[in-house]
Amino acid sequence: MDRRRLVGVLLVVVSAASFGSGALFAKPVYAEGVGWLTLLAWRFGIAAALSWAWLLLDRGRRAGLRRTDRRQLIVALVLGVVYLGNSSTYYAALETVSASLAALVVYIYPAIVAVLTLRLGRRLEGRRAWLALGLALLGVILAIGGIPTGSAPPLVGLLQVVASPIIYSVWIVAQARLSGERPDRVADAALDGAGSATMAALMITSTAIGFWIIALTTGTPVEPGRIPGDAWLGMIAVAVISTFVAIQTFSAGSRRIGAAQASLISTVEPVWTICLAALLLGERLGPIQLAGGVLVIGGVVLAQLQRGGPASEPGGLATVRIADE
Repeated sequence: MDRRRLVGVLLVVVSAASFGSGALFAKPVYAEGVGWLTLLAWRFGIAAALSWAWLLLDRGRRAGLRRTDRRQLIVALVLGVVYLGNSSTYYAALETVSASLAALVVYIYPAIVAVLTLRLGRRLEGRRAWLALGLALLGVILAIGGIPTGSAPPLVGLLQVVASPIIYSVWIVAQARLSGERPDRVADAALDGAGSATMAALMITSTAIGFWIIALTTGTPVEPGRIPGDAWLGMIAVAVISTFVAIQTFSAGSRRIGAAQASLISTVEPVWTICLAALLLGERLGPIQLAGGVLVIGGVVLAQLQRGGPASEPGGLATVRIADE
């Protein structure tokens, strides 16, 4: 493996671990009495500030900002608003659903994307998309069905965590379509590092503005003085590690090895979350749930592979990733 590829693989692994740690950072924040909306307002607010600092401190990235046209600006802002749904449902679900179970259920999104792109994007060949989705859904059924009696989370929490990957899949396909992808062609040339940094900053800012508007209009306590001091470490970790670092490392890594391979390597994300949740939070998945997890990951791998090698990225999963939760 050449140095460039090795660095790309390591960057994507760091990204997957960073994204997967979000649930683990959020749990202690909730334990301090801070709600998901407060957490997300600060998460995206801090991440937006860091993204703009990263963008403006480098001459090359500033040049990418100047090259941004009106269409790209509108697309980035609209996608940022749409992303509110995915992040909201995932972090709201974490208030009642274990981090391990949430990680498994949310990661069915690549299989859902594979099916959506049968009509809307660059599709997978044959019936593999449906088989991948079938495996992933069966895995989710086993994961949820294997919850011990008496410890099941509220139905609303389960519905929220199931809704999250569906919304994210729609967001991915919409992003690809708005970038120019159709069933008979891929999207325009991938963004370079400067373009990716610009799009990421715009999307994160749009999401942050949306959350702050919702929080302020609903009277959600977001003022620093109303947030317990012990909650800040987790909130900052979600913003810095699970948002800013996760997005930048995925973007840098996928530019080195390709978005399809990057997405495949990101399959380590739920494994990372489940292992750390066991070590740090004492969460345990039963044998049936673990079997379900194997099926989910198997479905994701199947959705990413083709005969003879990696597939073209289903749904045009771009090298700019906001987060999968």
